[in-house]
Amino acid sequence: MMRLERRHESSRTALVLAPIGAIVFTMAISALLVLWAGAPVGRTYALLLQGGFGSVFAWSETLTRAIPLILTGLAATVAFKARLFNIGAEGQLFAGALAAVAVGGMHGGTGFELSPWLLFPLMMLAAAVAGALLLLGPALMKNKLGVDEVVTTLLINFIVLLGVSALLDGPMKDPSAMGWPQSVSLQSDLELGKLVAQTRVHTGLLWAVSLAVMVWAIFKYTVLGFDIRAVGANARAAVFAGVPVTRTVVMVALLSGALAGLAGAIEVAGRTSYVTLDMSPGYGYTGIAIAMLAGLHPLGVIAAGVFVAGVLVGADTMSRAVGVPTYIADVIVAASLVAVLVATLLTQYRVRMK
Repeated sequence: MMRLERRHESSRTALVLAPIGAIVFTMAISALLVLWAGAPVGRTYALLLQGGFGSVFAWSETLTRAIPLILTGLAATVAFKARLFNIGAEGQLFAGALAAVAVGGMHGGTGFELSPWLLFPLMMLAAAVAGALLLLGPALMKNKLGVDEVVTTLLINFIVLLGVSALLDGPMKDPSAMGWPQSVSLQSDLELGKLVAQTRVHTGLLWAVSLAVMVWAIFKYTVLGFDIRAVGANARAAVFAGVPVTRTVVMVALLSGALAGLAGAIEVAGRTSYVTLDMSPGYGYTGIAIAMLAGLHPLGVIAAGVFVAGVLVGADTMSRAVGVPTYIADVIVAASLVAVLVATLLTQYRVRMK
């Protein structure tokens, strides 16, 4: 009979090596699928790495894809740290994107006829507020009524996407899009600049990295960060210790939702310039996997976001060259998440045979 016995103390070395070992294990498991597809494993993985990290163009595409993933990963990290399981980052991303376009692209493209220096921060603020308010309701429902936030945030995603569809075919539709369901475009002055000439990577990467550092500093150096960790560890004990649980949950919801909303605004301002239903291939859901891969560490989210983005980008090159379906990238990301969860569990518990 097998049972789990809690370790008295987790080794720091084990905590560092757990994600690495999980990724190695994942690549070994995924190799079986590559062999099943009739492709050489070595060449397939080489093409995967080359497509994601093998050139300036590959790096630029990887970093461009990583920007929204880092931001949604941070949104999940903040919420999960307080045991507020935000599954609604996808809807919050779209809400932020719509709010950004509503401020910076509507009204005949004049954006309220304000200066871009004033309009850009208003646009970002609107996106952050839209994402924050979308999570605030489920957070309060959980705290006051005991309603499961996993269900409410997940269902809100579908409501938001249906709302986006209605708006893109209605009042926010671009009349010059020849019937295609997309919003009007942002003013060109409101678009983010390029970090590298003749590539798609934009200054949103600096936003994402800066926000990751900010979240890390909040966790490490502020009273709010302590309160978040306390509520996440044991909410009832936190109440007895004097931690304002309701206020902490509200702050967590506002910060997590705002980060996801900013992901939408930055994606619009940096890459698409308008909103469409396919602007996000599941960034909000992938952000959950990134947060878990990073062990809910804000700085680790940067590395995890770049890794996942590289796998997704490299899968396109790999698929064209050896004929392995691009869905292998989704398998690698999903298997990595499961492997990391198991590896993390084993750093906290040891297996005993009885």
